[in-house]
Amino acid sequence: MQATIESIRRNLAGYSPVRSDPEGRIQAAVALILIKSDGGVELLFIKRTERADDPWSGQIAMPGGRREPLDRDLWETAVRESLEETAVDLSRGELLGELDDLSTSSPYLPPMLVRPFVFGLEQRQPVTNSEEVALHFWIPLADLPTARVMEEIMVRGFSITARGYRFGPHLVWGMTERILALFLELLGQD
Repeated sequence: MQATIESIRRNLAGYSPVRSDPEGRIQAAVALILIKSDGGVELLFIKRTERADDPWSGQIAMPGGRREPLDRDLWETAVRESLEETAVDLSRGELLGELDDLSTSSPYLPPMLVRPFVFGLEQRQPVTNSEEVALHFWIPLADLPTARVMEEIMVRGFSITARGYRFGPHLVWGMTERILALFLELLGQD
């Protein structure tokens, strides 16, 4: 069955996300931004600009980032970061739900707690890439389960086998893959 904004809202309404203690970790939030389309529901992805000081440089991700001192909560972080990175105003969207807190698991990454928020938009807003975003693209949710792969990739000079989702030249892996896998499981599309 193809997901709709209404079915996603229903699936997430009864879900109680697992929360983690943020003690000693940088807090961050990401936004799964969904829109209705002729083909069902589409999800926004970004490719981060390549920068030497960014451990997620060049990766496919969802809009998001670190909580700033003026952010009242992580929802506000997700909304602010999405606006800064893509010009998409989530304050005009609907919060459909939240997913489990995730933590970085690599010793090469800063200790971070990430909270994913799922937003639905009535219509596609223009996306403007900030200097932090090299490109953006929308993928139909229905395409995600068939895009699942295991691939050898190079990370910091080491070859690793990574679970992910392949969309042409783009591989979604790491924490973004973990977020997508949980989201699809909650939708019954894993």
